[in-house]
Amino acid sequence: MQTAEKVSVTMTSDMMRAIRESVAAGEFATTSEAMRDAVRVWQRQRLEYAERMEALRARVRHALDDPRPSVGAQDAEAQMRLFMEAAAAKSLRDAPR
Repeated sequence: MQTAEKVSVTMTSDMMRAIRESVAAGEFATTSEAMRDAVRVWQRQRLEYAERMEALRARVRHALDDPRPSVGAQDAEAQMRLFMEAAAAKSLRDAPR
């Protein structure tokens, strides 16, 4: 087990009340245990955020490296309008009578 380091943390009374209530309810044995759990959750969230950002950066790089020509805004809007019109027509055809 890693050696522990004692720190002092200033928290709002609402935060401390929530931690004490969790300890009183038996969710944690001590306030220190609750704080360590909060730090582990924070670490996991930061890691997940970093992974999502890297995946997003990879998608952007892939899109920028795509050799196909870009579609202009007007062309994209026209294509989307045709797509939506076709979807609406299909929906009307497939609707129960």
